[in-house]
Amino acid sequence: MSNQTGAVWRKSSRSNGAGGQCVEVADNLPGRVLVRDTKNRDGGTLTFAPDAWRAFVGFAKQG
Repeated sequence: MSNQTGAVWRKSSRSNGAGGQCVEVADNLPGRVLVRDTKNRDGGTLTFAPDAWRAFVGFAKQG
């Protein structure tokens, strides 16, 4: 598991309050972006390099 000390988590802007498919992102740590499932916060965390995360988000925005 990656070191999450100091991570500031925020919900995806696509999340709604209805308990749908939600993720949380912590992008305040140097050199990495952490992603986890809002409904299962202890289930694991994905770690991305910032450039890889920006590429993924850009691709996702394209539809």
